[in-house]
Amino acid sequence: MDSLLEVSDEVATALAERRPVVALESSLITTDPSSETASLIEKAVRDTGAVPATVGVAGGRFVVGMDESVIERFATTKGIPKISARDLGSALAGGGLGATTVAGTIVIAERAGIEVFTTAGIGGVHRRAQESFDISADLLQFTRTRITVVSGGAKSILDAKLTAEYLETAGVPVFGYGTDRLPAFVVREADVPVTRVDDLAVAARAVDFHWEVNGDSTVLLTSPIAREDALDGEELERVIAEALEQADRDGVVGNAISPYLMKAVARATGGSIAAAGRSLLRSTARVAGEFAVELSAVRAGRR
Repeated sequence: MDSLLEVSDEVATALAERRPVVALESSLITTDPSSETASLIEKAVRDTGAVPATVGVAGGRFVVGMDESVIERFATTKGIPKISARDLGSALAGGGLGATTVAGTIVIAERAGIEVFTTAGIGGVHRRAQESFDISADLLQFTRTRITVVSGGAKSILDAKLTAEYLETAGVPVFGYGTDRLPAFVVREADVPVTRVDDLAVAARAVDFHWEVNGDSTVLLTSPIAREDALDGEELERVIAEALEQADRDGVVGNAISPYLMKAVARATGGSIAAAGRSLLRSTARVAGEFAVELSAVRAGRR
């Protein structure tokens, strides 16, 4: 028994019975401080026949499978720090609450034996990274962690082409479910090719074979936002370009650029980007659940 893990009975039973489980990050609860969002995402996973496992840090342990009371506590407690992979040790030592990001969550999920994780958008290589060296810890962690990450691609403010180059160099496979272009979060696609897959059973076999022959890296399975909920890519690029010009005038440099862009995009799009993000969270959770069902069947056949 792993003394650092506090796994819910539901998740522990599902893992013991080799049923599909999908890990979820707790940072989305504190970013959108409402237990309703977390409940909707968990429901999207459950509707596929998989078991959701929201992950976080509490009381010096890794919590895997939060119940409603813990989710509500995360939603209503102010100032909960975000915990990436590098912060896990200090979060355990501190004994308080920690909302895990993509990188932090997949470390814990792998430790618990979960093979699928979902999020709306991953981190990546930031714009002007040539100057700032601002690259998300998600990408490095993908080279170390054996899990499938189902997402809507890299967040729209990032440099999609450089992110794809990093992943290619790192040997991290990237599949596009129903698309041959990399999704870009709230934009349906960036001008970056990916390996298309139209059948999740085929995707599950590809992941299983990858782990068999290439070791323990993450596999990315991307799924674009619904067309009716997507933002216009050209318009969003215009907003970002104008924000970068304004950042130059304001003297914003280095790691401060990305938060600056996020605020500019939020102002320019009003509530539409938040609504699109929630739609994407639900759709990627559904795809992750369906994929987890297929992967569970493939993995069971190997045992």
